Amino acid sequence: MDALSYKTIFANKQSVEKEWYIVDAKDMVLGRVCSEVAKILRGKHKPSFTPNVDCGDHVVVINAEKVMLTGRKWEQKEYVRHTGHPGGQRFTKAKDMRARFPERVIEHAIRGMLPKSRLGDKVFNNLHVYAGVNHPHAAQQPKALAL
Repeated sequence: MDALSYKTIFANKQSVEKEWYIVDAKDMVLGRVCSEVAKILRGKHKPSFTPNVDCGDHVVVINAEKVMLTGRKWEQKEYVRHTGHPGGQRFTKAKDMRARFPERVIEHAIRGMLPKSRLGDKVFNNLHVYAGVNHPHAAQQPKALAL
């Protein structure tokens, strides 16, 4: 057995090859689709995964307005933000968020599944979410991802 053939390979910014994937979120449960997208964004599906490098792929999510939540979460789930002023905490129901900004429902869920660091910010930039079926990334020829 040759010990040299079992060296660990660490990816770096120059050696990572990024691909483009497209996910149709129509009639899919929010958490289930977002956890799979987060894995692909992070690069954990690749054998050359390196924790401190952005080695994930670009993901285009379409039909964000048609994603599902189970139970009564559309009425009960709340998103919290703060204006920065005293007493500035604001709450938004999930159904109101979907009505005004359907992309943010998916973006918020995926953002919470990524690292809370500069690397997480870089990985999050590889996510592209659109409310309808139209997207401007046809030139990248994204591969359909079946979840």
